[in-house]
This record gives sequence, C-alpha cells and structure tokens, in this order.
Amino acid sequence: MSEEMNGQNGKTAINRVYHQLRTKILKCEFSPGEKLKIESLKVLLDIGASPIREALSLLTSDGLVDRIDQRGFRVALMSKDNFNEILLLRCELDDLALRKSIELGDSQWEENLVILHHRLSRADISDFESWEMMHKSFHMALIGECNSPILLGYSNQLYDQNIRYRFLAERTTNYQSRNVSDEHTKLLNATIERNAELASKLLVKHYHSTGNFLASLLDKNNLNVWN
Repeated sequence: MSEEMNGQNGKTAINRVYHQLRTKILKCEFSPGEKLKIESLKVLLDIGASPIREALSLLTSDGLVDRIDQRGFRVALMSKDNFNEILLLRCELDDLALRKSIELGDSQWEENLVILHHRLSRADISDFESWEMMHKSFHMALIGECNSPILLGYSNQLYDQNIRYRFLAERTTNYQSRNVSDEHTKLLNATIERNAELASKLLVKHYHSTGNFLASLLDKNNLNVWN
C-alpha cells in the first residue's frame, strides 16, 4: 500500500520504516554488508520507495547503514576493530556523561532510575528483545542528566551499534551467563549515593565485562564478520 510523502503522513511513513529497518539491522536479520535493495524493501515493507530512501539515509547517519557509490545502500560491516572502537568510545563518553549526571541530576532523576532499575530487574531475561529495551532505558537514564545533547546522541548511537554484536552473540550461546542484575544494582546504588568514582569504576567494568565476553565468544565461533 502506497503512502504519500507529504506533511504528517510522510513523516509517519518515514518514521515507521526507519524503526522497522533499524530493528532488523540491530537483530542481524539483515547480514552485515548485505545490500539493501529498494525494490526488495518495497515488497518486504509494503510501502513506496521514497520513505525507504529517507529511512536509509537516517540509518546512514546512525552508522548502521553504508551508502554505496551514492546510488545504493548496504548494512554496515562488523569487525573486531569496529567492536573495540565502540567499546573504547562507550567507556570514555558514558563515563563523562555519568559523572556529569551525578553532579547535575536531581531527586526526580534518582526516582526515575530506581523505577527503571526495578522494571529491568523484573524483565524476562530470556526475552532478549524486550529485556534489551529495558536495559537501554536504564543505561540511557543513568547518563541522561549530563546536560549535553550531543554527548547523549553519540552515546545512544554507540549503544545501538553495540546491540548488533549482542544479538550476534545471542545466536550462539546464552549471553546472560554472568550476574548482570547484580552489576546493575551496584551501579544504581553508587549513582544515587552520588559516589562518582565508584559509579564510574563499576560502569567501565560493566562495559569491559560485556566486551570481553562477546569478544571471546565471537572469536570462539569464528563468525565470518569477525575479522
């Protein structure tokens, strides 16, 4: 069914297609490096070419899609170097954002963190997609009071790029083999106690624990995008 690319209808169509494609890319339903052909996507998503092109351009800005020779698109590649760079930047940027949030956050921010942590702790960890949504909400809220929209934009983008490696790992084993819930609880407590040094140490350790787990897992399974 076609949708006109004008006014609110056009924006709604682009937004819908953007989120559909983003989800499929994050879950590795489209393989890294796979060409994203407009004609095929029109059939898959039951929509015209214009919103698809606009959505793909947005995903290019997010670093999830690459533009090929100004004519076509492909899913962004995945590699060990890319993974390590994502980990490095997340540790540096989110550490800065967390420290600023602890400095600037008010009591309402603390209350929201407690609520989000409670929801995350009750989420079904076997439902990876649902749990991941709760997980992102908690982590983004931790750093959400840093008063730096640009910094938060980068952190949000890096989080999404990291999810692709998480889903790839989930195909091969049970990712949640360590006590992630306990790590989140300790991180929450240090944050609302305004202990910036401890919270920073726990956050970076949390990221590196995940990074080391995924790196060893992907190496062990010799996945073809891991080069």
